[in-house]
Order: sequence, then structure tokens, then C-alpha cells
Amino acid sequence: MASSQGDAYPVQYSVDYPEGSRNRLTALFRIILVIPILIVIALVSGYSSSGNLEIDETIGPLFAGGIIFLPVLLMILFRKKYPRWWFDWNLELQRFSARVGSFLFLLRDEYPSTDEEQAVHLDIAYPNVEEDLNRFLPIIKWLLAIPHYIALAILGVIALVVTLIALLAILITGKYPKGMFDYVVGVGRWGYRVLAYVAILSTDKYPPFRLGA
Repeated sequence: MASSQGDAYPVQYSVDYPEGSRNRLTALFRIILVIPILIVIALVSGYSSSGNLEIDETIGPLFAGGIIFLPVLLMILFRKKYPRWWFDWNLELQRFSARVGSFLFLLRDEYPSTDEEQAVHLDIAYPNVEEDLNRFLPIIKWLLAIPHYIALAILGVIALVVTLIALLAILITGKYPKGMFDYVVGVGRWGYRVLAYVAILSTDKYPPFRLGA
């Protein structure tokens, strides 16, 4: 996403609205069909300690590192650098996550690819650290984003209810109501912007309180 976009927020997320009739059978059993790809994304998203050293030593090496956060924070703080390959890892991991989420929440019927964009689009601008990022701000971003956590918790519960209603609509009519679709995509867009601000650390621009682009 080029800087020529001016005031556009440096995180953009969208999902192509599916035309034609939806696959009722895969929608009905989506929670089962998504399990294999959820296992894959869990393996690449990192492992949290179980509290048992023996279990951690056995299972931990099976998992990749997830979002590169603390090393990025330290590099920005002390070197004013964000290694491009660290950024690319974070971006591609979130793109993969977005495809899985789109499938799980019935936005698309295509099984999520591990590497192809498909119909789910997530773009995060690579920052010019010297010009765009304050070296000390990453330390307190988690605190500044508390209002967003509260808003997203409420919006997320509503999105789950909307998804259940959309499932019924798909089973009956073969369509995902466009307004409901746009709402769920909007919640995802809001969430990815907060994630980029707090965890990926790619922007210091405070996330907007809105569902739209």
C-alpha cells in the first residue's frame, strides 16, 4: 500500500462478497471442516506455556514463533529499525489468519490457502521507522489501545450472533445477507488495525473507531 494514499489508514482489510448461491453443506459443517487448518495455524502462531516444564519441552519445539513482537519493540527502541523480513513474516501470518477467519465465519466457502491471497485482502504498509515511528511509543501502545479492546469485545460478541443468523440465512436462502457480511468484515478490519498498532508495531497512527475503510 503506497504512501500516496495520503490520509488512508495504513492497514486495509476486505473480503470479496461471494456472488451466487453459497454451499449449504460446507456452511453447516464449517466448524468441523476448519479443524485441520486451525491446527496448522496454531502450529505457526506460537505455543503458550502450559505451566508444566516437561510438556513445554516436548511440545514447544513443534510450534513456530507467532508474531514477532518483543524483538521488533527492542529494535525500534534502540536501533530505530524494523527488519523487513520480520515485518513480512508478521504480515503473511496475519494474511493466513485472515483467510482462516473468513472461512470460519462463513464469509467465503474456499478452503483457506496457506500462501495464496484468494478473496481475502489484508495490506499493512511497511513503515519508514526513522520518519514514521516514535521509538518510545511501542512501550505504552497496549495501554493506549484499551478503549479499542472494550469496543472490540462488544463488537465481537455481536459478530458471533450475526454469524449464527447468517448461517441460518445461508441454509434457507443460499445467501449471506450483505449488511451482515459487511458488519463482520468491518469488525475484522477494526481488529487488524488495532493489531498492527499494538502488536505488529507497523504504525503509530491511532486506529480509527469505525468499521468502514
